Amino acid sequence: MADNSEIIPPPHNLDAKWDACLDLTLRRFIYSSLGGAFGGLLFFRSPVTRWASVAFGAGVGIGSAYTECSRLFDGSSTKSAAPKISETPVQVFQLGICFSFCKKFCGLLFCSKLYQDVQDS
Repeated sequence: MADNSEIIPPPHNLDAKWDACLDLTLRRFIYSSLGGAFGGLLFFRSPVTRWASVAFGAGVGIGSAYTECSRLFDGSSTKSAAPKISETPVQVFQLGICFSFCKKFCGLLFCSKLYQDVQDS
C-alpha cells in the first residue's frame, strides 16, 4: 500500500538539511584535521605544536562547516555581495607599518610596491 503522507518540499525538509549539515561537518572536521596533522608533521618537531596544528585544522573545519550550515538553514544564497570597505587614515597608517615591517625583515621588494600602490590610491 502506498503512504498517504504529504511529500515535504526540499526547502522545508529539515531532515535532509540536518543530514547534509552533519555530513559536511564530519567531512570538513576530518579532512582539515588530517591537513593539520600533515602540516604539523611537515613543519614542527615538538609534539605540542603538532597537536596544536591538528587542533587548528579541526577548528577551521568546524568553523567552515558551521558557516555553510547556517547558510543552508537560513536559505540565503552561498554567494553574498562583498562589503564596501572604506579606508581611513588610521588603516592606511597601519598598512604602512605592516609593509615596512615586511620589507625590513623579509627583504621582499614587492612589499614596497604594494605600499606605494596603497598610498597612490
